[in-house]
Amino acid sequence: MHALPADLRAMAFRGAPIDNRALAAAATADPATRWLAAVTVGAQGRYAAAYALLEPLSVATDPVLASLACSTIGSHRRQLGGHHAARRWDALAARHAARARSDGVGTDPDGIGPTGALADALLGLAADALAVGRLAEAAALVDRAAAPARGSWRTRVRHAWVSAELVLASGRASAAVAPAERAAALAREHGAARHAVKSDIVLAVALATAGSAGERARRLALQALEATEGAGWHSLCWPAALAAADASADAGDGRSAAWLRRRAGDHLHRVLRAADAAGRRIAEHSPWVPNVDKLLDRAQTRTFGGRSCAK
Repeated sequence: MHALPADLRAMAFRGAPIDNRALAAAATADPATRWLAAVTVGAQGRYAAAYALLEPLSVATDPVLASLACSTIGSHRRQLGGHHAARRWDALAARHAARARSDGVGTDPDGIGPTGALADALLGLAADALAVGRLAEAAALVDRAAAPARGSWRTRVRHAWVSAELVLASGRASAAVAPAERAAALAREHGAARHAVKSDIVLAVALATAGSAGERARRLALQALEATEGAGWHSLCWPAALAAADASADAGDGRSAAWLRRRAGDHLHRVLRAADAAGRRIAEHSPWVPNVDKLLDRAQTRTFGGRSCAK
């Protein structure tokens, strides 16, 4: 894969301000550049636009690019609560990655190569499995992903996310704190602002679920909400708002919790409007995605649960 534009790498992985003119130009560029554009618009919650770029790339002759495209579609489906739909794409990603010539420990700084593609596919499959209760399968996939994930900061962060979610799903919330902390530190070390904020959301959920450091969980979630809103990362706005709502409810601040749930509803409504038809159907029927109308009607039940954060 040839050298990718530095400005698009920065938008996709370093949290650089989004340049819509550059994104529009990238949408008609070479296939690898189109994939980077899709990653960026997906982070904005513009899933229909991302899918339009990714679907043709999912059958690219380059197995690495095809694998990365399939994994990205799987991630977007998972963010809409579609773990079964995501599994199909992640399995395709794994098959494409198996055809790619290995690059050893990985040579691309952001994991855009055979090793990174394999790690992404395995971690996607692990996230799909743990969300539907297949914890032993998820654990085995996380173990398989450990070696290829070492090739880049990005895949190491993702490995830590899924590791944290696995122990959360296993009922060991306190054990999820360490991998979430590790992910946040690693992302910040590499200047990856979006990944750092995502890590903070995972950490906030782990802390709140463990029942310790509740004020820290609330602060992290509120800071994540502010950061995601400011950067336009709408795919993360509503999970951050729900994490903050749950932490506020735990602190006995029902008024703030209700306000934050309404805010989550606003963000989720925006994301669903920008999703493709299949994505909207997935979200509508998913137990992992709260009902927008109930959020906007000040639903008082706990809303965050154990949703999958792998991305």
